[in-house]
Amino acid sequence: MTEQERWEAVYRQKPADRVSWYRPHLERSLAFIDGAGLSKTAAIIDVGGGASTLVDDLLERGYSDLTVLDISSTAISAAKERLGPRAGAVSWIVADITRCEIPEHHYDFWHDRAVFHFLREEQARARYVAAVRRALKPGGHIVVATFGPAGPERCSGLEVMRYSADELYGQFGRTFRKLSSFTEIHQTPTGAEQEFVYCFCKLAAPRHNA
Repeated sequence: MTEQERWEAVYRQKPADRVSWYRPHLERSLAFIDGAGLSKTAAIIDVGGGASTLVDDLLERGYSDLTVLDISSTAISAAKERLGPRAGAVSWIVADITRCEIPEHHYDFWHDRAVFHFLREEQARARYVAAVRRALKPGGHIVVATFGPAGPERCSGLEVMRYSADELYGQFGRTFRKLSSFTEIHQTPTGAEQEFVYCFCKLAAPRHNA
């Protein structure tokens, strides 16, 4: 079974609001986006956004350049159906972020809640970080959320990585400047508690020699 087939199966087996990472609103992510001081025309990409409601809330706040990328077409179809006519205002990409080409230096903000911790292979993580560097504008922001040290060891039948804020920041290197971090106890739709760690960074602008 390929990675895409696995995630298609996850979203076909459970409604989008019953998967463990579901939240009605991603309050912490929205707070980070607010903190970046973006204009309403800023380009924002939600990686692994799938059926997440983040795009709904960003549209409600007036953002006009939104992209949702997910490996599962089933998840994206669920989001489009939920949004109805508003789905036409969003760019949708069905792809594996570690193996796809997205516009270079296009995005002002990169958001990922619960994708990066599934990347257990070092090469996959390196491809992900390289994709971030290519896709973000100089001075662009990124927030990545993963399971924290006390979080689950498995999710959706897969082993995951767990990170402290400093360990997560360390995956991205010195071209990023850490702005802040946050630890959240997420309650799943079934009532279980999961520790999530958020790391908020800014991509350094390139230095020009005098």
